[in-house]
Amino acid sequence: MIEVQDLTKQYAGRTAVDHISFKVEQGEIVGFLGPNGAGKSTTMRILAGYMPPTSGRAAVNGHDVFHDSMEVRRSVGYMPEMAPLYADMKVKEYLRFRAELKGLRGSDMRKRVGECMDLCAVTDVRRRLIGNLSKGYRQRVALADALLHRPPLLILDEPTNGLDPVQIRHVRELLRSLRPAHTILLSTHILQEVEVSCDRVVMIHQGRIRAIDTPTNLTRQIRAASLVHVELQGKGDITAKLEALKGVRKATQEFADGPWLCYSLRVEARYDVREALMDLATTQGWKIRELHRQLPSLEDVFVELAASAPEKT
Repeated sequence: MIEVQDLTKQYAGRTAVDHISFKVEQGEIVGFLGPNGAGKSTTMRILAGYMPPTSGRAAVNGHDVFHDSMEVRRSVGYMPEMAPLYADMKVKEYLRFRAELKGLRGSDMRKRVGECMDLCAVTDVRRRLIGNLSKGYRQRVALADALLHRPPLLILDEPTNGLDPVQIRHVRELLRSLRPAHTILLSTHILQEVEVSCDRVVMIHQGRIRAIDTPTNLTRQIRAASLVHVELQGKGDITAKLEALKGVRKATQEFADGPWLCYSLRVEARYDVREALMDLATTQGWKIRELHRQLPSLEDVFVELAASAPEKT
């Protein structure tokens, strides 16, 4: 559905996108992650046909974004981060206007507008002026607009920005329901949403791709240490004995609950010290009430990849 090869976008004195390449297959939901200024929005605008690249190639649904921009736009439902809605129009009026611009007519247009309002939960505000809506409602109107012409590809830049937790869950369920009829490229700062919703993740930093993989594989492969939490009851220099376990960087006592002591162990990647810790407790005569391992999250992956990336010269 999306094929990007050596794509570059340069502005005066700055390279926003620096020779990136990736693919998105039909029916996938792919998270596009990066800090502010990483090049996400620029890449999305190029893929949506709203901005030409400086060099390289990008194709959407088999159409080149530079040479066949109009066909690309017919294939894409694009929702920018700050959607340019008409504040002095009512929701239903605006969506009908947008549907006509996208080639829908008559009963098909009216039916589709109703379907998209229902999908995005804006039917209850269909007669209100867009300028009087909350930011969350405006985001959902913009998402309904992107869906109107049944595009095979949705490019969504921060679609949950301004939504409350209930609305975010609704959007998450909506995105899942849209496949396999729609392929989705999704930019967001809510990493939990990516872990829950996305099949793969493309991480970009300073205009360059740093990682492409599934959320599970990224968290499994990252060098970031894991945490092991243990509540135990024992005597002696417990901290020193815990830190003597192979793979333990540091053991910190977090709090005490009567005779029970809670420790947090920072553990090197690729080590699982739980079995060794149980053996130690047996030999020392410690009682253990709780023991669990906390693996790195996608946020840990994101932060470490950004921190380890070399600065552009």
